[in-house]
Amino acid sequence: MTLSFDGTVIVPAADPDDGERTATSLAPHLTASSKVIVVNVVEKSGGGIDKAPVAQREEHAEDIFRRTRSPLEQTDATVETAVLYGTDIVERVFTEAGDRNADAVVFVPRAGNRLAELLTGDVARRMVKEASVPVVALPQTDV
Repeated sequence: MTLSFDGTVIVPAADPDDGERTATSLAPHLTASSKVIVVNVVEKSGGGIDKAPVAQREEHAEDIFRRTRSPLEQTDATVETAVLYGTDIVERVFTEAGDRNADAVVFVPRAGNRLAELLTGDVARRMVKEASVPVVALPQTDV
């Protein structure tokens, strides 16, 4: 079975390696009618102290977008990027997916041990469990 994304897909990327991994795995599945929206969610504390200054987080997002665009530029797909802000990463990604009428949210799960998943809340697991649009977890390809 050949998988292709002919519509709009949201690609959440937490860091440059994460974005590049997902873009590399996604690129072979894109067509000329594909639209990829790479997003990075700047997590706000909701009234508390933020983890880092917003300007620093936005600069980090630009690094993510630069690395993520590279494999996608080899395709005929349209590529956009967006910095999102929210107190809940998963909720914010799905809100964006709804706002953009996305067909799917696509990512490559990061490797991690069970203890790390329990401590961090395992965003990948929540992406699947709380999905409001189809979620596709692609296998990692060698970068």
